[in-house]
Amino acid sequence: MITAAQMRAARALLGIDQRQLAALAGVSLPTIQRMEASEGTVRGVVGTLTKVVSALNAAGVELIGEDQPSTGRGRGVRLREPA
Repeated sequence: MITAAQMRAARALLGIDQRQLAALAGVSLPTIQRMEASEGTVRGVVGTLTKVVSALNAAGVELIGEDQPSTGRGRGVRLREPA
């Protein structure tokens, strides 16, 4: 659904800290900290993950899945496979 790296990158693009993301998503700060400290795909309660993804989407971040095209417009970044 979302990786810890995507969460950190999304916050950086928005210029917000973990506390602000927690407030936007309606979850606790320790929840955001735990999610961002995980390895790879974030695991947790589906409802909580949905709140975070929805908050990031509402703030203007498009989360792009593996091998998925971007449907949005505007600037952004994407990791590519190492050469």
